[in-house]
Amino acid sequence: MRHAILPLLLATAACAPTTTEAGLGSDGAAMSDGYDLQAQYAKLAVIEMNPDTSYLTEEERQVVNLLIDASSYMDEIYLRQRFAANPEVRQAISRSKHGDRDLLLTMFDRYYGAWDDLDEFHPFWGTEELPEGAGFYPTDLTRGEFDAYLAANPDQRADLLDPYTVVKRDGDRLVAVPYSEEYAEWLIPASRLLQQAAQITTNPSLKKFLSLRARSFVTDDYFESEMAWMDLKDTPIEIAIGPYEVYTDRLYGTKTAFESFVTLRNPEESAALAKYKNYLRDMEANLPIEDEYKNFQRGFESPIAVADQVHGGGDNVPGVQTIAFNLPNDERVREAKGAKKVILANVLGAKYERILDPIGDVVLKPDQAGLVAKKYMELFTLFHELSHSLGPGTITVDGRQTSVNEELKEQYSALEESKADVMGMWNLMFMMEKGELPISEKESALASYMAGLFRSMRFGIDEAHGKGAALQYGYLKEKGAFRWDASARRYVVDYARMETGIRDLLHDQLTLQARGDYEGTKAFFDRYAKLDDWARGRFAAMSSIPVDIQPIYPDEV
Repeated sequence: MRHAILPLLLATAACAPTTTEAGLGSDGAAMSDGYDLQAQYAKLAVIEMNPDTSYLTEEERQVVNLLIDASSYMDEIYLRQRFAANPEVRQAISRSKHGDRDLLLTMFDRYYGAWDDLDEFHPFWGTEELPEGAGFYPTDLTRGEFDAYLAANPDQRADLLDPYTVVKRDGDRLVAVPYSEEYAEWLIPASRLLQQAAQITTNPSLKKFLSLRARSFVTDDYFESEMAWMDLKDTPIEIAIGPYEVYTDRLYGTKTAFESFVTLRNPEESAALAKYKNYLRDMEANLPIEDEYKNFQRGFESPIAVADQVHGGGDNVPGVQTIAFNLPNDERVREAKGAKKVILANVLGAKYERILDPIGDVVLKPDQAGLVAKKYMELFTLFHELSHSLGPGTITVDGRQTSVNEELKEQYSALEESKADVMGMWNLMFMMEKGELPISEKESALASYMAGLFRSMRFGIDEAHGKGAALQYGYLKEKGAFRWDASARRYVVDYARMETGIRDLLHDQLTLQARGDYEGTKAFFDRYAKLDDWARGRFAAMSSIPVDIQPIYPDEV
C-alpha cells in the first residue's frame, strides 16, 4: 500500500525551492479559517481492497509484483510533479510538534501534498495556494507571462509545450527540461523493473509493451509503446504505467502526470461489454453537431476491458479515485487505433454501495430515487469513456492544424470531462434506440445520471470532474430538466426535458471544442458552472455519506 512508500520520501528534490521560499515551512497547519482537518479526512471511506488473484500463474504473479514495485517510482515522480518541494514539506510536517501531526501526515500522503483536493485545494499546512502550474513550471510563472514568452519565442514553443518536459527559469529565459532528465533518478530504476518483467513474461504482446515502455522512460518517446499497449491480448494483466493525464497542470493543461494502474482483466465481463465498441462510428455520426465538425479520422478499434485494480501509483492515487480510464491521450494513436477503455469494477462497486446509492435517496424523490441502479452507473461509466474517443480532436483554427487540448489550454480538462458525461448519456440512450439496451429503463438511466452529477460536484468545482458536473447542473436547470419540490426537499427529473437538455448541451460543448474557442469556453463555464441554494442544501444533507473512498491495496499478490 502507498503509505508504506511515502514516509520514505524525505530527500530534497533536485533544484526544488526550499519550504521557506514556498511559504510552506514549519508555520503549522492553517485552521483559523474554519477548515476542519478531522472532518475533511472523515469524507473518505477507507476500504481494504482484496482482489482475487488466486488464478494467476507463478509467472504472472512475478510480473504483477514487479509492476507494483515500478509503481512506487511513479509515486516518487508524481509527488514532485504535484509540487517540487513536497519532500521537504513532508519532512517539515514530520518534524513539527503540531498536535495533529499524524493526521496531517496521513492527509499529506493521501493528497501528495498539503492541499485538499476535496475542498478545492484548501491548504492544510501553511497558507500558500497550490500553484496552478504545480511542479511543472516555476511557481511564480503566470499564464499571461507564459503566453507572452511563447509569442516572443516561437522557436521554443514546441519544447515548452511538450507534454514530457518541465519548464524552468534560466535567467531571463524559460527552458524545457525533458522528463527523462528531470526524473532520471526514478525513471531509470522503473525502466529496469519493466525490462525485468518483460524478460519473465511469455506473453508476446505484454513483452513487447513492457520492453517499449521501458525504453520510453529514458527517451521520452512514448508513441510506439502506446501503440503496443493498444494491442495487449491473451493476458489477464492490464497495466497502464507512465505519463498520461493533464489534470494536474491547471496553468496550461499540457503537462502529463506519471501514474500507474496495475489491474487484472475479467474476460467474461469484458466480452459482455465489447459489443458497444462496434457502434463507435455510428455514435460519431449520431452526434448532434454539424457534419463538418464530426471526426471520422480517429481509429475505432477501441478495446474494452473490465478489470479489478490490484495496485496504483502516482496520479492514480490522490484525489478522486478513478473508476475507469480511457487511454492513450496521444491524438496520433487515437487516429491510428482509437483508445482503450478500462472499467475498474472493484472501485466502481465500492463507490456505488457507499456513495451513489445513498446519494440518490438524498437528492431525488423516493419514486425516482428507487430507479438509481448500479447497472447504469457501470454503463454510464463505460459510455463516458467511449465518448472521450468521439468528437473533435485534431482541429483547424485560423488555417493552422492544432488540437482541442492545445487551444482550450487550462479549460480543456473540465470541458472534456463534461462532454464525456453528456455524450455518454446521449450514447447510452442511442443504444436503447438500437435495441442493445431496454428502452423501458431510460428513466432509470436518467435518474442515475442525475444522482451522479451530485456525486461529482461534491469533489469541488475547482476539480475537472466536479467543475464539469456543475456546468451540466446549471445548464440543465436553465432548460427545465429538473425542478425543486419544496415540500419533499428533493429534485424531480423531467425526463423529456432532460433528454432535450442533454442534446442541446452536447451540441454547445462540441461546437466550442470544434472551434477551439478558448474565450467562449471560459464564458460558458462562468455562466453555468455555479451551485445554487438547492444544491448546497443537498450537500449539507449528505454529511454522513462519504465524498470518496480511500482504497488500500496489497503490497504484493
